Amino acid sequence: MSYTSFREPDAGPPPARPGLLRRLARNKLGMAASATVVVMVVAAAAVYLTDASAEPAPSNAANALTETSPSAAQTESPSAATSASASASPSSAATPSAAATQKIPKAGWVALNQAAWKAQVDAYKALKVDPAPASVGNLPEFRADCQYSHRLPDDPIVAPGLPGASHMHSFVGNKAVDAKTAAEDLTKFTATSCKPVQDHSAYWVPTLYDNATGKPVETSGFRVYYRSLMKNSTGQLPMPNGLRMITGDAKKKKPTPRGTTGQFYCAFYGPGDLDGIARSTNGNWPICGGNATLHFMMQFPDCWDGKHLDSPNHKDHVAYGAGNACPPSHPVKIPAITFDIQYPAKGTPAGYYLASDKEGKSASSMHGDAFVMWDVDTMNKRTKNCVLQRRTCDNYGYQK
Repeated sequence: MSYTSFREPDAGPPPARPGLLRRLARNKLGMAASATVVVMVVAAAAVYLTDASAEPAPSNAANALTETSPSAAQTESPSAATSASASASPSSAATPSAAATQKIPKAGWVALNQAAWKAQVDAYKALKVDPAPASVGNLPEFRADCQYSHRLPDDPIVAPGLPGASHMHSFVGNKAVDAKTAAEDLTKFTATSCKPVQDHSAYWVPTLYDNATGKPVETSGFRVYYRSLMKNSTGQLPMPNGLRMITGDAKKKKPTPRGTTGQFYCAFYGPGDLDGIARSTNGNWPICGGNATLHFMMQFPDCWDGKHLDSPNHKDHVAYGAGNACPPSHPVKIPAITFDIQYPAKGTPAGYYLASDKEGKSASSMHGDAFVMWDVDTMNKRTKNCVLQRRTCDNYGYQK
């Protein structure tokens, strides 16, 4: 199936990537290729695929912890605790004794374990590239397809160790995540709602609510891309375990009328309007026509300082590249994470609101968190085969 209409939605961060979402839409052209169960609703963004391929077993060599003591005082100031409680909790099977073993995670500037990182880079450089089938595309990316896991008013990046101190978040990926989750916990409790299972990471966004009913609208598809945004992959390195990042601004509360940056959009096959055939009464939310549903896409930085796994604002240790290169302050080229999120909703006159902006009921506070933890061998192999070699991969390797 091909796309017959596309206009780039104004959904993305940084100005350095003006053509990114158009590239992402083109990327979807090859996504229906394997013997799969396909759920695809696309215009600028894609969807959720469940691949029928056999999953490789996780490697025993993975997950040397990369987190060490903070290199500066803990300067993060979490928000005041609320009385909100989770309406869904992490799987009990995934957290057999988590409460008894978890420690308060570090905050502020979190220094990299340089020895563990050097071991990963050395293994990456020594790794041989697997020959790619002739049919493989040239989009430098691999991915994880995730399903909704649980909902909690927690944020182990912004408010570590403080249950209930956040607005409500919807989590995908690692099923054991709560406010007290530290990097080592992601390696101990590895049950995941993502494929491949070698991705132990946690990803989360503010919960979306139906404004008419007050009920949550959880994601029906959550694809996490790891890709190159540059025209070459010279110097490309894998993602370090324990890296955490935030994109977007939870405090932004500006209207999101038709055509503005940072709005939800309608994804569809064929002709249609990404801004919807109509808008909610307050103008902030599209109402989709045909078979289209609400989507949101957000992109994380692709350059890293090589020294810290986190920073006080959860952004200063990473940066967006420009001109096919990383800035001197952030010289390490890492795969760029992109969230491609699908919601089982078409839009209504009453519209929606995010947990991060219940009063304003705009989409401008939409943001995403990524707490990275992969089987090291899998991360290295995917980065080398797919991103460095600039070949298209799915959840399990080369997309055939």
